[in-house]
Amino acid sequence: MIIKCIAIDDEPFALQQIKSYIEKTPFLELVALCQSAFEAMSFIANNEVDLMFVDINMPDINGMDFVKSLVNKPQIIFTTAYSEYAIEGFKVDAMDYILKPISYSVFLKAASKAKTWFDLNQKQSETLQTTQDCLFVKSDYKLVKILLSEIKYIESANEYIQIHLINDKPITTLIRLKVIEEQLPKDKFMRVHRSFIVNLERVKVIERSRIIFDQKVYIPIGDQYKDNFQAFVDKTFLV
Repeated sequence: MIIKCIAIDDEPFALQQIKSYIEKTPFLELVALCQSAFEAMSFIANNEVDLMFVDINMPDINGMDFVKSLVNKPQIIFTTAYSEYAIEGFKVDAMDYILKPISYSVFLKAASKAKTWFDLNQKQSETLQTTQDCLFVKSDYKLVKILLSEIKYIESANEYIQIHLINDKPITTLIRLKVIEEQLPKDKFMRVHRSFIVNLERVKVIERSRIIFDQKVYIPIGDQYKDNFQAFVDKTFLV
C-alpha cells in the first residue's frame, strides 16, 4: 500500500527535510507541503490524505489545535522540537511523536509503524462486509451477521472491538475501531470517544458529558468529539 502524505511546518528548512525523507521512502507518496494549518485544512477538504507529518509550534493555529479541530482526520505523526507535548499528542491518537532534529532513521521508524498500521487496517477492511442495514464480521471462526439497528455501541479493546447489542451478548472481533468507523453510515453512527462509537438512534439520555444507556453503562464523550456530538444534540433534542 502506498501511503499519501502531507507535511505541515512553518519552517522552510524543516519542511524541505521532511519532503526529502518522504521522497526517499518507497511506501510514502508526498501529495502536499503546507506552511500553515490553514493551508492543510484547505487541502484536506478537497483531497485524499492518509498520513500527516505535523509540526506543533506554528503561528495562528498550532499543530495540536489543528489536529483537535479535525473530525475525520488522517493518521498523525507529530514532528516538533518540544518534548512536553508528547502526552497530549498521544491523547489525540497520534501514531508517533518525533523530536527535531530528525534523522532519517528516526523518521523511517515512525513511517514504518504507520505502514504496519495501514497494512493491518487494509487486511481487516477486506474481512469486514457491510450492507445498507447490516454488517458481517468474523467472530470465533464464524461469519456473524449483525443488524445495524441492533447495535447499541461499539467499544475498542486494543486490536479487538466489542459490538454491544440490544438483546444479545457482545460480539468480539479482530478489527480496529477506526476500520469499522469508516464502514458505518455517518448519519447513524458517531465516534464520541477514542474507545467508543455509538448508534445515534439509541441515544436517549445524556448527562454531564456522558451517554447513559442503562444503569451500568455510561459512555464518556471525549473532548475532541464534543463539538461534533453537540451539533447532533442541538439538531435532535429539544432543550
